[in-house]
Amino acid sequence: MAGAALGAMPDRPASPDEPAAPERPSTPVTPTPAHADAVLSALADYRSAEVEMRRRTRDSMRMGATDLQALRFLLKAQQEGRIVSGRTLADHLGMTSASVTAMLDRLTASGHVTRLPHPSDRRSLQVVATPGSDEEVRHTLGQMHRSMLSAAVGLSQQQSRAITLFLERLTAAADAS
Repeated sequence: MAGAALGAMPDRPASPDEPAAPERPSTPVTPTPAHADAVLSALADYRSAEVEMRRRTRDSMRMGATDLQALRFLLKAQQEGRIVSGRTLADHLGMTSASVTAMLDRLTASGHVTRLPHPSDRRSLQVVATPGSDEEVRHTLGQMHRSMLSAAVGLSQQQSRAITLFLERLTAAADAS
């Protein structure tokens, strides 16, 4: 159906994992070609499936969206050899120090993170994900990552270039608005 591309984006409340759906124009700007509608509809379907997968992941790990986002940030920082303090985490998540402290208390109690003396700042603590957390995240997300990689490996180089260009254009459009 021409002009329904924006209408393909489902309405649902925003979460830390998913931004709010774009506002729909009150009148169609220009008719959208059917192939463009199909692509945007498939993208909306993917976004819905990814949001549901993230919900299942949070449920299986018994943590909220922000807790999981913090844990993934810590694991990535550790892989890159970066030191993360509570302030670094608060800045990354856009949270107050008090909220990060409460979150870290939960993650510490659940065995997902540890607080250690900061190696270069005696006034600060370093926050690290426990080895068990890394294993749990890998186990929980591993199959999903393998399935996604399999889908990408099945593409030709030409298909990969087209999809990459399309996603780069979408990213630029989202960043510009």
